[in-house]
Amino acid sequence: MRLIISFAALFLSVILLQLASGGVGPIDVLSGTALGFSRQQIGLLGSAHFVGFFIGCWWAPRLMGSVGHSRAFAAFTATGAIGLLAHMMVLDPYAWALMRVASGFCVAGCYTVIEAWLNAKVTNETRGRTMGTYRVVDMTGSLGAQALVGVLAPASYVSYNLLAILCCAALLPITLSTVKQPETPNSPRLRPMLAVNRSPLAAAGVVVAAISSASFRMVGPIYGQEVGLTATQIAWFLSAFVLGGALAQIPVGWLADKYDRRWVLIWLSVAAIASCAFTVMATGLDTQGIMLTAFLFGLTTFPIYSVASAHAHDFASSDERVELSAALMFWFAIGAIFAPYLASVLIENFGPPALFMMMAVGHAVLILFGLNRMRARPTRKDRTRYVYAPRTSFLIGRLTKRGRDAPTPPK
Repeated sequence: MRLIISFAALFLSVILLQLASGGVGPIDVLSGTALGFSRQQIGLLGSAHFVGFFIGCWWAPRLMGSVGHSRAFAAFTATGAIGLLAHMMVLDPYAWALMRVASGFCVAGCYTVIEAWLNAKVTNETRGRTMGTYRVVDMTGSLGAQALVGVLAPASYVSYNLLAILCCAALLPITLSTVKQPETPNSPRLRPMLAVNRSPLAAAGVVVAAISSASFRMVGPIYGQEVGLTATQIAWFLSAFVLGGALAQIPVGWLADKYDRRWVLIWLSVAAIASCAFTVMATGLDTQGIMLTAFLFGLTTFPIYSVASAHAHDFASSDERVELSAALMFWFAIGAIFAPYLASVLIENFGPPALFMMMAVGHAVLILFGLNRMRARPTRKDRTRYVYAPRTSFLIGRLTKRGRDAPTPPK
């Protein structure tokens, strides 16, 4: 309890930030549809978010070094709030894309500050409990954000104002905290090829994870509308995906520590293809059936990033962990930038099932590549421990480094 209280300000900011940033994606889809935006234009908004996210991940450590944690957090939060408030002032999809760049920039920057602050304050004894609490808080905020979609009216000043208020409210816990601001950490060098050199399969895995996650969360509401879901039902649809991914972490982590992680990746992709095929072929599903497909899709795809990350760290030295985590985040961001727009184009031309067909193709490629990599070299016997890796900032590697350095328990 004392641990939770000591980080209460940071955790409260995480929840408020998740509510604001997690709600804007789905409400943009519903609002864009109401305003007559095309499917491609709506997909562009999701891609723009990840462009801003990548810029924020890269620039945030440098800004912290210049102005400090609190001022950097305030700057990122203000940028996100401006992007939210401007939505209903300019009803143009390309202007909205710039606003979504601002929201992605805000998310990456704020998480970078929070994770740098956490890393500076935790000790070796409290690191595990802090990370566990952080993951629960982050996932709770994400679930709450999806639920907001059911109560926010599309294309409404009130809806975007409410999200902007939540974004601004995330400022209060940190700026009013009496906890001393930590020293600014050195930013990790961004070496994207480090991930490819250590594990080509891991780099491919995080790209496929991005294709699945970004497409579903940013374009999934279009699918929900096409199959007749109401706004409230779309909120439950997205929540089912997040919940499935959260519940999968423990059993998949156990499997990834016990068996060859390449096989775990391959079988997760096989299960993902099966869930996609079931969704495409099972026409006329009732609402509960559609929710079940979203849950199963989250269950099979959400852990892929963490398994791929663990596999990459098996081939890295301890002093490479922070830069390797940043490199994996880079490849995830690249996949996430292109996936929503491509998914929206496919839906426009081939209908709602094309979303799941696209993701199934990505997983099929990962299976083939994984089988090929298993012939190229054996896996490591002295492996790192599986760690659930949030896709939040380039600094997440600092928080997870010690957990990865601990050996896996004996089989």
